[in-house]
Amino acid sequence: MPVYQHRIGVQNYQFEDLAALMARASPERSGDQLAGVAARSAQERVAAQMALADLPLNRFLHEAIVPYETDEVTRLIIDGHDAAAFAPVASLTVGGLRDWLLSDMADSESLRALAPGLTPEMVAAVSKLMRNQDLILVARKCHVQTRFRGTIGLPGRLSTRLQPNHPTDDPAGIAASVLDGLLYGSGDAVIGINPAADNVPQVVRLLQMLDAVIEQYEIPTQSCVLTHVTNTLQAIERGAPVDLVFQSIGGTEATNRSFGLDLALLAEAREAALGLQRGRVFDDGLRGRNVMYFETGQGSALSANAHHGCDQQTVEARAYAVARRFEPLLVNSVVGFIGPEYLFDGKQIIRAGLEDHFCAKLLGLPMGCDICYTNHAEADQDDMDVLLTLLGVAGVTFIMGIPGSDDVMLNYQTTSFHDALYARRVLGLRPAPEFEAWLQRVGVFDPRQAAHLAPLADAMPAGFAQLLPRS
Repeated sequence: MPVYQHRIGVQNYQFEDLAALMARASPERSGDQLAGVAARSAQERVAAQMALADLPLNRFLHEAIVPYETDEVTRLIIDGHDAAAFAPVASLTVGGLRDWLLSDMADSESLRALAPGLTPEMVAAVSKLMRNQDLILVARKCHVQTRFRGTIGLPGRLSTRLQPNHPTDDPAGIAASVLDGLLYGSGDAVIGINPAADNVPQVVRLLQMLDAVIEQYEIPTQSCVLTHVTNTLQAIERGAPVDLVFQSIGGTEATNRSFGLDLALLAEAREAALGLQRGRVFDDGLRGRNVMYFETGQGSALSANAHHGCDQQTVEARAYAVARRFEPLLVNSVVGFIGPEYLFDGKQIIRAGLEDHFCAKLLGLPMGCDICYTNHAEADQDDMDVLLTLLGVAGVTFIMGIPGSDDVMLNYQTTSFHDALYARRVLGLRPAPEFEAWLQRVGVFDPRQAAHLAPLADAMPAGFAQLLPRS
């Protein structure tokens, strides 16, 4: 196995393998320091980045950072690589790929065609050579569209997950949050609940409640209860109205085992959800078939002691190979949720959010971001405003919508219904087209102005009061 090196002045920096080179080239973050893989100085980081820039891209096809023999995610990446799609950039180095991505030759169509030919390690490597504005510029050119009851990811659109969590799963509390979100135009990506009581009967009750709302008001969106995939399979067996199958995923086989899953289980769940045929039949005669919703986050592999000595951003990118295999409707980096042990402050959270979005979009995924932090992190809502704005410019697929930015069940800070309106207004973005038409039809949005509340929106459109359970 080759030793990678680069000389700066009289100092020759050596990196024992590709995983070490990638780790030392990563921008500073607390998780890599905790793992003992971070660069030991700014000079070493620069040396690693320069050595990485000179590395041929095809090296990633011959040296696995996690062993092929013992890791099914590595086997998925290598065995599923599309050599024909890779051919246009096969002769480039990592630095050469960066230059090409930033050029006008890399347009939306060429990036869509290239996606199957890129491995997660390639896109993680090139991200380590990029400034924030580079990550934004390239991600903005990547357009990834998915469909279930609406069309997610069209250019000029920003969707939201309406997240009506409640600390006791109280139906009235959940309904109030759903109503609040709908009145601010949130919910076109999904109405998704993290259940406080994570058992199958409660999951079924919550799914039935959300389905009743969607059906009664003919809302062109989808529901999801964010429970373990095995619970969702049991819910399907009990006849529950499952739209999307949720699961947290990681970038190594061992990480996924810590979540209680493997690739075969995800395949089984996807087939079960497809068999329900709950997606809308669109004008082209095709039914919406994107039935998976995945969440990821830098640091999950390290927290499970399943990172194989790799840096957290590279392992995170490998999770996107898992997601890509199952053609999801939505993928979401819960970027600051794990805590300051992995992303210490606002600067690290902002950088990680832009990296995750860039890598996933370049790999062909419908990437959103839970723009968030925990209360013990060195971050605040101003940092989240910055990341929200930058991701909006970068073309993020969706963000969270939560009452007052404060999730009272999960106890973390994220983005609110008002934040989504802000981003749509200042950046000229709109909801998914089917959902936008519904908002205008029921009187929430003003049909004369994109992403603006109707003049009488505070007066609650007719019939919406029925959402609130009667005491």
